[in-house]
Amino acid sequence: MRTWILVFMLIAQQPATADSQAAPEAAQQTPEQLQQLVAPIALYPDALVAQILTASTYPAEVVEADRWMQQHSDLKGDDLGNAVNDQSWDPSVKALTQFPSVLTNMDKNIAWTSSLGDAYVNQQSDVMTAVQVMRQRAQQAGNLASDAQEQVTTEDSTIVIQPTNPDVVYVPAYDPWTIYGDPFLVYPGWVGVPGIFYDGSGFAWGVGVGIGLGAYGGFGWGWHHWDADWHHHGVGFDHRPYVSRSTTFLNRRGVVNRAPPVFDHQAARGFAQPRDMARGGTRSGAFSGFGHGGTTRGFSAQGHASSGGGFHGGGHH
Repeated sequence: MRTWILVFMLIAQQPATADSQAAPEAAQQTPEQLQQLVAPIALYPDALVAQILTASTYPAEVVEADRWMQQHSDLKGDDLGNAVNDQSWDPSVKALTQFPSVLTNMDKNIAWTSSLGDAYVNQQSDVMTAVQVMRQRAQQAGNLASDAQEQVTTEDSTIVIQPTNPDVVYVPAYDPWTIYGDPFLVYPGWVGVPGIFYDGSGFAWGVGVGIGLGAYGGFGWGWHHWDADWHHHGVGFDHRPYVSRSTTFLNRRGVVNRAPPVFDHQAARGFAQPRDMARGGTRSGAFSGFGHGGTTRGFSAQGHASSGGGFHGGGHH
């Protein structure tokens, strides 16, 4: 018996081989696949694109936030902002509560949201490039130009989209599978959500969302804290790179998801620890078993879109 124990201990102490240490790298999504993935959001204002990309790395929180918003539809203005601020969601998820139709779209199309989050964790620069490619395609098709709702400018070959009125954001509703010129395949299982999907040519505009100082302006996660950092191919938060701390998706490059000091800066503002961080562990791009409201669901980057929920309209004033 002692001999077997000794042999087992010697085997356990053997150094791991190079083959056992190197995990096989999963195939990356192609530029065409990424372009299909970002098509539904590429024509949104830059700050909203930034919020969505980061929030997509917390898909469970996105679902929870959307359902929470439905259950608290009576809250408005500062009452809503204070209640949202008390939640343990990531700042990007909190920021999207200003745009409930966007949040509902991410919930109903949770398979797409999951795939977007996985792509952003593993191919951040490629995702940002895909957004620019789709903007160029829409511009060449004659479907992207400055108007009363959005200001479209080109800076060093980068297309920037900002609200025309700095205090009001309009979320464009459009058909993401036709607005870029030549139609391409619809994302599998995609659900067209009212207020986000428009079955027509060009854009349809809903009610503007106020983003002035009186609209969530006192919270550190509001609109003016976010932007797309095209120079560094990522998301900017308070003029610094923002790195998701979500453990929902496996970073296939072997890089630990660690945020720069900006995350400590958020903690100083009173942000609670994101729920995915508190759970710990690392999961792959597909996740399952999340139950909400008595419903058990299985989410996958290539699965079926979720159902349920409701349309909140264009946002809060």
